[in-house]
Amino acid sequence: MAGYVSWLPLATMLQMAVCVVILCASAAAGQSRKLAALVEEPSVVLTYHHGPLLSSSEVIAVHLIWYGKFTPVQRSIVADFVQSLGEAKKLEGANAKQPSASTWWKTTGKYHGATSNKAASSSIIMLGEQKVDQNYSLGRALKRSDIAALVESAVKSGAMPLPKNSDKNANAVYLVLTSEDVTVEGFCMSSCGFHANLNLLSQHQSPRSRMMGKEEKHQQLLSYAWVGNSASQCPGQCAWPFHQPMYGPQTAPLVAPNGDVGIDGMIINMATVLAGAATNPFNTGYFQGDAAAPLEAVSACTGIYGKGAYSGFPGELLMDKTTGASYNAQGVNGRAFLLPAMWDPATKSCQPLV
Repeated sequence: MAGYVSWLPLATMLQMAVCVVILCASAAAGQSRKLAALVEEPSVVLTYHHGPLLSSSEVIAVHLIWYGKFTPVQRSIVADFVQSLGEAKKLEGANAKQPSASTWWKTTGKYHGATSNKAASSSIIMLGEQKVDQNYSLGRALKRSDIAALVESAVKSGAMPLPKNSDKNANAVYLVLTSEDVTVEGFCMSSCGFHANLNLLSQHQSPRSRMMGKEEKHQQLLSYAWVGNSASQCPGQCAWPFHQPMYGPQTAPLVAPNGDVGIDGMIINMATVLAGAATNPFNTGYFQGDAAAPLEAVSACTGIYGKGAYSGFPGELLMDKTTGASYNAQGVNGRAFLLPAMWDPATKSCQPLV
């Protein structure tokens, strides 16, 4: 397992926040924040382990596999998010000075691989193919191996393209999204999503073998990921801060920018696994700790969304004056998203967008 989105570090931080609240119960709210901010967090240093990075390529195609029932609106929110990561055009009007999802993604370009050009810009995210499996082909209770099976089936059936080594778009992430009525092994117990890789045996003809009328078999590593909709299963774990947390101070949840707690929570976890897949696709990229359960580009910055964040407080965010929704990134088609902080190799610290 290359990496996963765990809610356990958040639970630990929220439990720490309980102690802060008890100690500071008689203090003013502003003073409480100052005291809480003094809690020293452990240092984070992600080490490069000399393996290939998806972030070193020009383009990363994100192919979506929708498993279960999603509404057209839900699918459009997610598709807009993926497109927003690769949107290079400047925002217009009042949004021109606000941070964008593509600005957030550019931090992955600072993760330099063994063969990458340090002067090169970050890779561009491109929305790839989409497959809808609303008939629950593998049932409503999935094992982690079923996620890999869905990806393999999609590629072998031709529904999803197999990357070609000669193509500048060779790097891709196959992202499986499960609806709120689907359970996945480990979901809500230890993770909200994960990314991994699949060793796929493919048929290929080199120029020489083509002349001889023979096919050669090649092994190809595919990067894939999974994120589930936690709306009816564990929103306090996987959709915070849009839902009250399962542990810690029961502060009022934030208003979700797209009006869907489950989907807006998925966006946070999608951002986490996509950044992890780009910078540590095969367990040999950037991470801290055990390769089997690594801290990666975003998972190393759990619970941080804006400046001044501390245990149980996501930080200072932007707010829509009409809806009251909290966000920190603009996207395409007038969308707004809340994206987690990412560890910046240049500053060696977790950097939120606002």
